[in-house]
Amino acid sequence: MTEDQESGQEPVRYEVTGAVATITLNRPEAMNALDVPTKEALLEALRSASTDESVRAVVLTGTGRAFCVGQDLREHVEKLNAGDPPLSTVRDHYNPITLAIAEMPKPTIAALNGVAAGAGAAFAFACDLRIAADAASFTLAFAQVGLSADSGASWTLPRLVGTAKAIELLFNPQKIGVREASSLGLVNEIVPADRLAEHVAALAERLAAGPTVSYAALKASVNFGASHSLAETLEFEDAMQTKCGATADHREAVDAFLAKRAPNFLGK
Repeated sequence: MTEDQESGQEPVRYEVTGAVATITLNRPEAMNALDVPTKEALLEALRSASTDESVRAVVLTGTGRAFCVGQDLREHVEKLNAGDPPLSTVRDHYNPITLAIAEMPKPTIAALNGVAAGAGAAFAFACDLRIAADAASFTLAFAQVGLSADSGASWTLPRLVGTAKAIELLFNPQKIGVREASSLGLVNEIVPADRLAEHVAALAERLAAGPTVSYAALKASVNFGASHSLAETLEFEDAMQTKCGATADHREAVDAFLAKRAPNFLGK
């Protein structure tokens, strides 16, 4: 039985307010390290947010001093000592979690309340936007424990900072302060720690009130274009534009423009 189970504490909280789902990693005593129950609960929460039609924006955050410090090394060592394959968690947990974040058909925001390390940093990179408290930081700790990147870091990090800088950061797993992270493009915005929750909630509500089918198509188009030719990307854009052009939100936007009023998007 884990410490979380003994205390009756849920390792992940899932809350829906209005059209915004907030997923909170809730192991503050372990700096939100990822043990198996936490990873399973996180994946379940992400899938719930993805399939719930009433949810139109998703916030991922943590409790305490950390956003998430990555793999729970105590559990990892226990598996090593028991002769179990501890890195099967990459295939079983980290890969599906990363895909659930990156392919979420609605906007995702990482609200970085503290340090994000290893897989925790990678999960933040997989979100659409990263809003950081002024005390937040990143550590790409994979090489520090003699491992390679996982949770999509080798895909997302170069797209955020460039290939050469990504290799440098991965080879030198030093703390990246929030100001440096901002200059590198790892975070979109820095806010005072005591305003983080309020600020992110307002941003999530604004996105949730927007044309969320359009947002999903824009995200899919950018991701597709990153690994396909121009000709293939043009074909994909055509498909996405055809899809969006048939939505009620597109019609509403056009009608609102002609009537000189603000549109009322429904995400349909």
